[in-house]
Amino acid sequence: MFMYEIKKISDKIVNISLTRGDSFFLQVNLTKGDEPFTPEEGSSLRFAFKRKYTDPIDTALVKSIPISTQLLELKPEDTKPYPMKKDYVYEIAYIDAAGHEDTFLKGTFTLTEEVV
Repeated sequence: MFMYEIKKISDKIVNISLTRGDSFFLQVNLTKGDEPFTPEEGSSLRFAFKRKYTDPIDTALVKSIPISTQLLELKPEDTKPYPMKKDYVYEIAYIDAAGHEDTFLKGTFTLTEEVV
């Protein structure tokens, strides 16, 4: 089990590769400039993953990221139903208490084949 860690995030593009069915952890540490950012009460973090940006939202894997830990966890069953493919896209967004969304991390998400 490996964990990606993003120390400073500001509209970043990060491409990720994962063996389908493996566990995955991504530690997100929100910053504003060079300073740690404390999310406001009632805010949230959201991860969304799908084949193409234009696909309907009901085809996406959407997971909440706990504000308290800022740790995204994908379990093996989360990616198991998706075929191995190189053109998945993902994004992580911060949603403030008023519902304003700020997508701050996105990129491609490659699922590679399992050996076993």
